[in-house]
Amino acid sequence: MSIRELLNPNNSALILIDHQPQMAFGVQSIDRQQLKNNTVALAKTAKLFKVPTILTSVETTSFSGYIWPEILGVFPDQQPIERTSMNSWGDKNLVAAVKATGRKKLVMAALWTEVCLTFPALEAMEEGFEVYIVTDASGGTSKEAHDMSVQRMIQAGAIPVTWQQVLLEYQRDWAHKDTYEAVMQLVLEHSGAYGMGVDYAYTMVHKAPQRQIK
Repeated sequence: MSIRELLNPNNSALILIDHQPQMAFGVQSIDRQQLKNNTVALAKTAKLFKVPTILTSVETTSFSGYIWPEILGVFPDQQPIERTSMNSWGDKNLVAAVKATGRKKLVMAALWTEVCLTFPALEAMEEGFEVYIVTDASGGTSKEAHDMSVQRMIQAGAIPVTWQQVLLEYQRDWAHKDTYEAVMQLVLEHSGAYGMGVDYAYTMVHKAPQRQIK
């Protein structure tokens, strides 16, 4: 396995770190509503393709608040791993959960980029994992903080991706009809102009009935 091998649902796991209200309040590198849209879409992507997903939170009741309900709604039966440490890789329960997946490619997103993404990304790579950082589902306390942290991780070997890239890398072939309709639904809900284009093609070009998003 190498970083040149494409992501697929069988070789990767997703880790969502500290997508909590208090952490989001400090984000200045991306519009917060866009951040939530992207992160929820990433979570739905993992669920659709049955990718092992780990949720972790920090100081929920004393500082950060609960993980966004939209994410918890995607994984209603999953108990997030609660921590006190800024560095999730320093938590033995999280590391055990990661190793239990058997996956070496870790797709990671976090708040904040400069702390809760950078620290575990660097340490996971040090332990031999390949780390894919989802830059548009992560946010820093300033654009510079986010950008410099992304550069640091890239220099250490991390691979930057976006949530939609992960979605399309998992789908890869439109002939995969078992996930095609669900992927298109995700695009319609979360992909902005791309979703508008899909809706236009369905209704105006292919004359499909107008869809309603539930």
